[in-house]
Amino acid sequence: MSTASYFIKTNRSFSLIRKYAWFVTLLIGVGGQFLPQLGLLVPFIMIALIVMSLFKGKYWCGNFCPHGSFFDQLILPISRNVRIPNFLKSKLVIAAVFLLFIINLSIRFVIIIQQMGTEPLTHRLGFMFANTYLMVLLVGGLLGVVINARTWCQFCPMGTMESIFYKLGKKLGLTKKFDEKVTIEHPDLCHSCGKCSRVCPMQLEPHKNFSENHQFEDERCIRCYTCVNNCPAKILQMNAS
Repeated sequence: MSTASYFIKTNRSFSLIRKYAWFVTLLIGVGGQFLPQLGLLVPFIMIALIVMSLFKGKYWCGNFCPHGSFFDQLILPISRNVRIPNFLKSKLVIAAVFLLFIINLSIRFVIIIQQMGTEPLTHRLGFMFANTYLMVLLVGGLLGVVINARTWCQFCPMGTMESIFYKLGKKLGLTKKFDEKVTIEHPDLCHSCGKCSRVCPMQLEPHKNFSENHQFEDERCIRCYTCVNNCPAKILQMNAS
């Protein structure tokens, strides 16, 4: 079986938010070029995903992220949908992109502070965040078409931030009641067909990696329910630990 035919394009939008959140990406990224203040929505999005990650890991990525919605709704239908190269998933690339993001944002913020008075602060800050959103839309969209819709998500700086705060949340005991994971209710009924892996937006392999308590513990899982809703045996659920 070829790589191109292994991964399956299927519906990933199981709520109105996931179906239409891509509009926010266009509103901020494109609209922010004409009305920069729209970019001021980005800090609130960042705060929301950080707080959520303390309790639920990368749940934001699979259920609320505007860019994720853009990739799943608009890019997936035209994506080659092939295997994402391993080097794009490597710790080196993830760390490098995150570091570049922090440095770039810091430099631009310092410049804005130094030039205070020349333009309204809300205008300059908004434009900075709007440009960042537009960059993700363009780069992530291109990678999504050429490789796989969720290629950007492998090394997204916001996803990295979520991973960091998720680890903190686990240490503080905040995840116990809220962190829902893919759970196989009846392992003996599993067909071993691998469809959960074939439809996974992050190209993870749940059917090969369930823990002793029958849960998929991979922190990269975005809790999107795609595997749950596509299991032929209907034995997958999302349950807290």
